Amino acid sequence: MVTALIFFAHIMFILVIFTKNWQDESLASGLTNAALIIVLFAVGWSISTTLIKLIFEPKGLGMHYDSDAIALTLLVITEFFFYKMYYKEKPKTIEGGKEKL
Repeated sequence: MVTALIFFAHIMFILVIFTKNWQDESLASGLTNAALIIVLFAVGWSISTTLIKLIFEPKGLGMHYDSDAIALTLLVITEFFFYKMYYKEKPKTIEGGKEKL
């Protein structure tokens, strides 16, 4: 169940970032950002799985929280801080008395 929730959260995040970048910049920017999230998810999951399997057994902490769910949880925590830095809002500048977005 934890795994399904994490996958669903990633799909929603991809849709939000794709739509926001498509509206603000261009379709190519939206697709590039969506591809970035997918690649980072795949690579990050592989790395976190490797690290977690060194510490936990495959059964993990229970039936619904196995080592894959623990690895995905570690990945989500890491991604949260990375994406918070990467996608932070740029400050608005005032140019010639008008606010520039």
